[in-house]
Amino acid sequence: MSDTPMNDVVQRFFRYVQVDTQSADEHCDQVPSTACQFDLANLLADELRALGAEDAYVTESCYVVAHIPASKGAEDKPALGLLAHIDTTEAAPGFGVKPHIVHYEGGNLVAGVVDGNEVAIGPDMLSDLDGLVGEDIICSDGSTLLGGDDKAGVAEIMALVARIHEDPSIKHPRLGICFCPDEEIGHGASLLDIPAFGCTYGYTVDGGAVGELEWECFNAAEATVRFEGYSIHPGSAKNRMVNANDLFVQFQSLLPAHMRPEHTDGYDGFIHCESVSATVTHATARYIIRDHDAELFQQKIDLMQRAADFMNNELDRPRVTVEIKQQYRNMAEIVKDYPQLVEIVCDSYEALGIKPLVLPIRGGTDGAQLSFRGLPCPNLGTGGYCGHSVNEFVVVSQMERVVDVLQELARRFAE
Repeated sequence: MSDTPMNDVVQRFFRYVQVDTQSADEHCDQVPSTACQFDLANLLADELRALGAEDAYVTESCYVVAHIPASKGAEDKPALGLLAHIDTTEAAPGFGVKPHIVHYEGGNLVAGVVDGNEVAIGPDMLSDLDGLVGEDIICSDGSTLLGGDDKAGVAEIMALVARIHEDPSIKHPRLGICFCPDEEIGHGASLLDIPAFGCTYGYTVDGGAVGELEWECFNAAEATVRFEGYSIHPGSAKNRMVNANDLFVQFQSLLPAHMRPEHTDGYDGFIHCESVSATVTHATARYIIRDHDAELFQQKIDLMQRAADFMNNELDRPRVTVEIKQQYRNMAEIVKDYPQLVEIVCDSYEALGIKPLVLPIRGGTDGAQLSFRGLPCPNLGTGGYCGHSVNEFVVVSQMERVVDVLQELARRFAE
């Protein structure tokens, strides 16, 4: 345990991660999907009002929206939006987060001990740890995720607002602040009133190491594959039973193994089976389909349909159906027309002695939806690692540097 005193951004982060905001895919027909997200939303709105926001409010769909007036002389500059999401994923337990700071000295990074076993990750699984020796790192106690995705981004934006409140001489254009619900289940910024938000450009703060800049993301879809079996007493099942469990196994075997997430990186796309529930009579498998390239993305969707068609042609009657739901598209289609949004971030990083890391997002952010809805919106790193797991952590010094980056970015937009 580190005895390092906590500065503003870290104090905010500790406060926010202890508020449960886990979204729920089973309630994806409503926004927010969980009422608990209002707890953090209302807390943030109160803090924004105390920090001088001119119109902080929470919408009925749990969007926190506020604006910070421009500094003197920057009133005529385009308004800049800064956005993050308040929900956390269902991929790991998210209730009862107990953050603490570990001074990392190499080897395994141990978050805590659960049921007598260390919850740890080492450089063999995450090579980035080799560059973090000597750093103070925020972890959970190992029984839950941390919530750095994306409460690190929330805390960093709030810390910038606090700096501006304390020092009005900091140059900045009018800032739009938005914290969105349900990003983890695909809703994200879909209900943000962009005209009312009033920003010309935006950045999400929702990613990995400080220095990261992402303006390309996956094209994304969800596939629900249903298998209809036929059940009969096993003693008289010969040539009669059709086991839906076996249908799923056959379908999964028709999808190339090299397209699974564990065999892909960089610009590779994938087909990922997230869950399956099955009896002899019925089985349902849920997949996500991802690719940066629109043509390859469509090919993956077509491949799944061809697998179903192949099986249906071999069976006594059609028993496999594939339902595709489009989720988001690669924001590069939009952001490529705004190269200045990439250049100004790289310039800001370099001015602060931070090496820019321009990477494709192997996922999506609210910026994808926002970009296609008229608000070009690349993504900035937060200093977080290993999201969606009990090994999730955030580097203290990187959080501090992200606040510096946001301040420098705001200054440049005010010029």
